[in-house]
Order: sequence, then C-alpha cells, then structure tokens
Amino acid sequence: MATPPPTDKRPYVVLGQLVFVLAAAALVYGFVAVTREAELRRRCGAVCNLHPNYLGAERKAPTFELKDLSGKTVTMKDFEGKVVVLNFWTKTCGPCMEEMPEIADLAKILRDRKDVVVLTISVDESADDARGTLKSLLKEEPPFQTLMDPDNKIVRGKFGTTLFPETWFIDKHGVVRARFDGPKEWTNPAVVEYVDQLRSGGYCPVDIGPKGGRVEVSGEAAKLCETKGG
Repeated sequence: MATPPPTDKRPYVVLGQLVFVLAAAALVYGFVAVTREAELRRRCGAVCNLHPNYLGAERKAPTFELKDLSGKTVTMKDFEGKVVVLNFWTKTCGPCMEEMPEIADLAKILRDRKDVVVLTISVDESADDARGTLKSLLKEEPPFQTLMDPDNKIVRGKFGTTLFPETWFIDKHGVVRARFDGPKEWTNPAVVEYVDQLRSGGYCPVDIGPKGGRVEVSGEAAKLCETKGG
C-alpha cells in the first residue's frame, strides 16, 4: 500500500502568522485610539464642560493702554508670560453685578498662581464709580485689578464687546483661547482646571465660533465638545 505524500504545512504557518500580525495591529491601533481619546478628554473636558461661546487659537488679544483705579497706566504687554482672565463689566449690567462676587472668589482661588492674572475692565464713567460699585458689592478691597475704559474704545472698539458681562481667557503668548458671554459660576472647579491647562501650555484642538449666522464646532475634538455642550 502506497504511503500518502507528506502535507505541506507552510501555507498554514504563514496564514497563522498573518492572523497574529493583523490581530496585534488591531490591538495596537485600538490602544492608540483609546489613548488618544483619553488625551483629548483630558485636554478638552474642562473647557467643553464650561460651554464657551468662542474657542480657538487664531486670535491675538488686542493691545491696549488703560488706567487702573489709582491712575496707573497698564498695558496688555504688562501681562506677557501670564494667563489672563479678562472680564468686562459695567454697573448698569445686572448680571455683571450678580457674578462679580464669583469673579472675586476666582481671583482668590488663583492668587497663589503667580503666572495668572484676573483682570476686569469697567466702561463706567470714572474710577470713583467703579471703586464705589466694587466696594458695595464685595464689602472689601477687590482681589483683582480693575482698569477703566469710559469711552469704550478698548472694550467695544478693539474687543468688539457690546453686551456685558463678557469674559476672555488669554494664554501666556497673548492668544485668545476662549470667550464666555454672560455670567458664569466662576468658582466651578472646571474653570480652575482650564486655567491650569493654559498655564501648562495645554490646548484643546476645537474651534467654536460664528459661521454662516450660527455657532459651529469643528476640529479634532469637535464631537467631544458637542457631546459636552448637549
């Protein structure tokens, strides 16, 4: 009786190796994707939870020169190398008055961070107006610096603000990263987390802003921000 020829197992070995390589590649891809998503959530979770009206990296903060409540001249260049939380207000704005204690509390929370400045600009008529309003609201000296823009040449003329309050987050390089329209709960831990991310140079790759008559969300982490905003 004839002996059957030996079976050539090489094709099966090659197939097995190919399956192993594909499986390993799928695992690596999955790991990288999960890691990437986790990194985006870390970088974007705080600011997306805060629902900014603008988010991006295309706009430099306008330069300006204004007087503070003591008459000292202050410029935007004075804050180079610092994260700036910039709030616009006026005493005739009810929501501004309601949120001002929150702005003060945020300034106290951030006080130990020497590379962060909480700055407010009032469009009221005089420093006495602003000083009296803050004293009445806070019952103490404000823990932040206030500048005066009675002619609205900076707030409206350079920043384009027409409704108050409005709050801008500017990074250490003078780039506007986020803008919030209307009052917010500024003692929200997400605010502090976002400030710390800006301090470290972190950036959420999302653009939020008006396009075609409506606000659009685009960029690498757009879906994440849309989910948070929903």
